[in-house]
Amino acid sequence: HVLLELASTASTCHKLASDIRLLSHRKEMDEPFGSAQIGSSAMPYKRNPMRCERICGLARFVLSLQSNTAATLATQWMERTLDDSANRRLVLPQAFLAVDAILVLYANVAGGLVVYPTDSSYALGCHIGDKVAMERICQLRELNARHNFTLVCRDLSDIGVYAKVDNTQYRLLKNFTPGPYTFILDATSEVPRRLLHPKRRSVGVRVPDNAIVQELLGELGEPIMSSTLILPGETDPMTDPYEIRETLEHELDLIIDGGFCGMEATTVVDFTGEAPVVTRVGKGDPAPFEV
Repeated sequence: HVLLELASTASTCHKLASDIRLLSHRKEMDEPFGSAQIGSSAMPYKRNPMRCERICGLARFVLSLQSNTAATLATQWMERTLDDSANRRLVLPQAFLAVDAILVLYANVAGGLVVYPTDSSYALGCHIGDKVAMERICQLRELNARHNFTLVCRDLSDIGVYAKVDNTQYRLLKNFTPGPYTFILDATSEVPRRLLHPKRRSVGVRVPDNAIVQELLGELGEPIMSSTLILPGETDPMTDPYEIRETLEHELDLIIDGGFCGMEATTVVDFTGEAPVVTRVGKGDPAPFEV
């Protein structure tokens, strides 16, 4: 049973890595490329998805170990003998070590810094727990430690995990999500401390009305830690995916081309007081929140 679970994990990771290898071959997606990396494997002139190739190789090894356990089951006598024990002691540690290596590679490939489209502009995003990617966003945009990141959520149920929402707030959010709004709410204990407002323990959340980001959030199963793609010295976000690639290709791990998706900021509504306060007027209509 233990090996079956390990093999299942290896099989899932193999599928993910195979898909990325196919997309890489079609020039639609690349795995992360290290800043000091030159080429791939022993071929400095090529840029193969070597991490995904390693995942597939290790996964195939784990899957092959199942035949050993099947052979042990088929040939075992009335009691366990030394040959049975020897194979068990060889197979299980190897499977655990191989799956551990697979997951380390998986985290490297699946994590990182991404540019993706929303309903208002392109944004920089990463996993909530990816501290390194968060620091890269700060370096790229030259942000200080007081910058407030936004949690991009799939729906209201996601918002409820990371923010405290009362009945009145829920009704308002239900009417205006998905949409081009960012809502400032009191945070729950699920929000990492580095994402909180330093004094008020609040967090910004939003649900974009964009099919690509909705699918992305559905696959991730958790919100994206996000910041608008505005470079230092600029006041407007970048809008052209080709320009983004030319300018930032070596600073990013993935660029999702969603075409032109706008360049207007979201409307920000602060719910941390007794009544909602519009702190920034953007693409979303502020009238429903003005008292």
